[in-house]
Amino acid sequence: MNFEQIKEKIEGYLSEGRKIFTTSSFQTHSIPLLHIISNIEPSIPVYFLNTGYHFTETIEFRDEVVELLNLKLIDLKPDTPKNMQLDPDGKLLFTSDPDHCCYLNKTQPMEQVLMRFDIWVNGIRGEQNSFRSDLKEEQTAKYDVLRFHPMIGWTSKDIFDYRKEYNLPEHPLESRGYFSIGCEPCTRKLDLDMQEREARWYGLNKTECGLNTDLVKN
Repeated sequence: MNFEQIKEKIEGYLSEGRKIFTTSSFQTHSIPLLHIISNIEPSIPVYFLNTGYHFTETIEFRDEVVELLNLKLIDLKPDTPKNMQLDPDGKLLFTSDPDHCCYLNKTQPMEQVLMRFDIWVNGIRGEQNSFRSDLKEEQTAKYDVLRFHPMIGWTSKDIFDYRKEYNLPEHPLESRGYFSIGCEPCTRKLDLDMQEREARWYGLNKTECGLNTDLVKN
C-alpha cells in the first residue's frame, strides 16, 4: 500500500467512529509508518512496550522520533515488576523462559490496550519471516479488534527509499550491525546469511514475542 491508500483506509476507519491505535518498537523500519500516521492523524496514540530491557539507544531514538513527528506516545509498562519475573531458581525469565518473559512484558500489557480499541495499526512486513508472510492486510485480533497491516507488502528497500525521500533518521545501532532490535539481552547483530528476525532470540526456536501470534487470529 502507498501513502494515499493507507490514508484512505485510516480515514475510513475514523469516519466510522472506530477507535484506532498503533504500536511501535522505534526501529529504523518503524519510522515510515509513524511518519505516515503523523501526517494523517497525529492524535492516534502510539504505544511503546517499555519492557525495561531496551537498549539505551532505543529509548533515546524513540524520544527523538516522538519530538520530530509530534507523536502521541504512551509508554506501556508491565504490571509484574522485574523482581517478580524470576524462575524457580531465581534467574530472570529471559534467561530460562523467554516466552513467559515476553508474555509478561509485551503480550499481557497489550491485551489490556486491545480491550479499549477497535483498530490496531501494526507495521509488520511479510519479508521479515515466514510467519509474517502468511498474514493478511486485515486480520482479526483478540477481543475482535481488527489488525490493519499497511506495510505487509513493503520491503527493506521500500523502507530505505521512503526514509531517504523524507529525510527520516535511522536507529543509531543499525550502523553497528543491528537490524532487528528488541530487548538488549535477546538481540544480537545480524549475520549476512540470517533473515532479519533471526537476530532475535538467537539459537532458540523463537522468532516472535507473542504480539503477532497470541494476539492474532489466523
